[in-house]
Amino acid sequence: MGAEQLLPESLPGKVGQPPLILGLQPSALVDHVARVDWSLLAQIPGDRGGSQQVAIEDLEHILSEVKAHTLPSVDDLSPIRTIAGGSVANTIRGLTVGFGVSCGLIGACGDDEQGHSFVHNMSINGVNLSRLRMKNGPTGQCACLVDAVGNRTMRPCLSNAVKLQPNELLREDFKGSKWLALRYGFYNLELIRTAVRIAKQEGLFVSMDLASFEMVRDFRSTLLELLESGLIDLCFANEDEARELLRGESNADPETALGFLAKHCEWAVVTLGSNGCIAKHRKEIVRVPAIGEAQATDATGAGDLFASGFLYGLVKGLSLEDCCKVGSCSGGSVIRSLGGEVRPENWQWMYKQMQIKGLPAPDLPKQMRFKP
Repeated sequence: MGAEQLLPESLPGKVGQPPLILGLQPSALVDHVARVDWSLLAQIPGDRGGSQQVAIEDLEHILSEVKAHTLPSVDDLSPIRTIAGGSVANTIRGLTVGFGVSCGLIGACGDDEQGHSFVHNMSINGVNLSRLRMKNGPTGQCACLVDAVGNRTMRPCLSNAVKLQPNELLREDFKGSKWLALRYGFYNLELIRTAVRIAKQEGLFVSMDLASFEMVRDFRSTLLELLESGLIDLCFANEDEARELLRGESNADPETALGFLAKHCEWAVVTLGSNGCIAKHRKEIVRVPAIGEAQATDATGAGDLFASGFLYGLVKGLSLEDCCKVGSCSGGSVIRSLGGEVRPENWQWMYKQMQIKGLPAPDLPKQMRFKP
C-alpha cells in the first residue's frame, strides 16, 4: 500500500488514557445517503433492504442515477448526504457524542478526499483516532438508498479500499480498554480472529454485530465457528440475521435464535424493528418495546445506535432491561433523519425519552445535556 502513518490523538489531554471502548473497522467508509423512489431500487441487483458489495463502476453508476430518482428531502437541501459511515464507526461515534463514553477506532483509511472527510467527521465528534492508519489508496464508499417508508438498501464498495492487515494489530492498541466492538465479516476474518485473540489476552470484553442477513447466509459456517469459540461476550442480531442463523432448523423464530446465541455469548440481543427487542443474559430474558411512535425517515444506523445505548448501559452497570431501554432510545433517535449520524435535536429527543423512563443521564458537556 506504500507509506502509511498513524493519526494523532483526536482528544487533547487524553494522551496516556486509553479509550474505554474500541471499535474495529478494517476499512474506513464514507456513506452517500439519499432518499430514492422504487424505480431506482428496481434497477439494482441483489436483495432490496440488504447490504451487498459492488464494484467501483457500479457504485459510480448508482450515484450518477440518484439525482434523477431522489424523493423530496425531509431535512437536507442536497439530494445526497455524505458522512463518515460504517456500522462500527456509527456505534463508536454515537457512544462518544451522545453518551460521553471515551472511544477509539482501530482501522485504516485512504489518503484521498473520502479518507480526509472520514477523519474530519470522526475527529470533530471526539473519537480517538490514534489507532487509525492512513495509507496511500482509496477509502471505502457506500450508497445508502432509502425508500419512501424509511427502509434502506446498502451497496458498499470495499474491493479496492485500503484496510488494516492482521499483522498491523498491536497489543498496545488494546491495553487499558474494556470493550472491543466489531462487525462480522468473512472478508476480514483473519483480522477479526487476531483482534479477538489479542483483546481477550488483554482482558477486554468483545461485542459483535452480525452485519447483514446476506453475510450470515453466505458465510454461516465460519460465523458459527467464531461464536462457538466462546470468545464473543455480546452478540447483536436483527430479525433477518437471526432467521438466517437458524436456516434449516424447524424453528427459526427470534426467541430460538436468542437462545442459540446465549449458549455461546454472555449477552445476546435480537432487535425486532418496530417491535423492540429481546435480550438474554445467563438465565434472565427480557422483552422491551420500541421507543417512540414516529415513522422512520431512514432506518440506516438503527442497529448501530441501539448497540451504542446497550454498551453504554453495560459500562454504567445497568440492568439488562435498562440496557435494552437505553438501546431502544438511541436506536429511535437515529431513524428520525437521514444517515447513521444522530443530529443534535434528535439527541435531545433521546435524552427526554431517557428522563421519562427514569434512565440515568449520560455525563455530558453542558451544551449537550437535556433541555427541558
